Amino acid sequence: MTPEVQIAIVGGGPVGLVATLFAADAGLEPVVIEPRETPIDKACGEGLMPGAWRLLRDLELEPPGAELRGVAYLQGSARAEHRFRNGTGRGVARPTLHAAIAARAAERGIRVIRARVDAVTPHDTHVTISGPDVGPLTAGHVIAADGLHSRVRELVGLGARPQRSSARRFGLRRHYAIAPWSDLIEVRWTPHGEFYVTPLGPELVGVALLGRRGADFGAALADEPELAARLQADARGESPAQLGQVRGAGPLLQRTRARTAGRVLLVGDASGYVDALTGEGLRLGMAEAKAAVAAIAADDPARYERDWRAITRDFRVLTSGLVVAARSPLRPAIVPAAVHLPRLYGGIVERLAR
Repeated sequence: MTPEVQIAIVGGGPVGLVATLFAADAGLEPVVIEPRETPIDKACGEGLMPGAWRLLRDLELEPPGAELRGVAYLQGSARAEHRFRNGTGRGVARPTLHAAIAARAAERGIRVIRARVDAVTPHDTHVTISGPDVGPLTAGHVIAADGLHSRVRELVGLGARPQRSSARRFGLRRHYAIAPWSDLIEVRWTPHGEFYVTPLGPELVGVALLGRRGADFGAALADEPELAARLQADARGESPAQLGQVRGAGPLLQRTRARTAGRVLLVGDASGYVDALTGEGLRLGMAEAKAAVAAIAADDPARYERDWRAITRDFRVLTSGLVVAARSPLRPAIVPAAVHLPRLYGGIVERLAR
């Protein structure tokens, strides 16, 4: 049979919408299926590494934000920093980034269906999709970009055994209306988690906390008095500069058995997620979206599995090792080691920034 659409992209977040732009550039006709209105806010580090920033500019997208020149690890008085050798990154507030990509997709005339997907059935020549407000719709291929808790991933049987609850990590994020004090992403290591501090504009800073379930943002700031002082916050985390509500996400580790099920391809967080320790989710997601569209355009969706492994190899190896160390008695030695081994630390940052 002839499918009604060439590519159905389930999930209209930044990665899903970037996939639509790559598809349109490849001469394919994508349709996005997403129940929520744009922009969608989300707890994340909001730092685009140089590789992600280059991908966005290749799509002629330059949302407003703040220039990022590197990454610093801090723990007490110890500080290790590395400045990117090849280009700069960009700190962009998540709603700003999402709105910019959505506006470009609208300019390209990409159709968006406001609906939830409850059933995905792969066939030899097409995929059938249905939900309360859509379908049954037939698509030549499906790209699942529906996030950490991907419904499509579970529907096509690509989910893997979940992580044990004692090891699960979660993220919280707040925005502060203050001028950034650095052009680096600062990763501040505390005994119970990590703060990611990202400049997002002339008067905007994003602060994300990664830790165990139940972590309290204000209490965690008590472990970082210098950061609390910069944010003009008291021990409870209250601040006149705070904007909006605390956003949360998790658990962050998501495993998958594979990234393809016939004509269904998983990209972004839906394809599996190690941990947010190195802030690489968007770069990987956009690179995966590009590879998925290329595999579909070549009528070889199985090729995407190989490409996914190549794209994520460094991230999976380096981040997995760092996460293991962060959960072990070696945790207090991570930042001192980065200070005393600057070439190694810089090399790791460069590998992850590409």
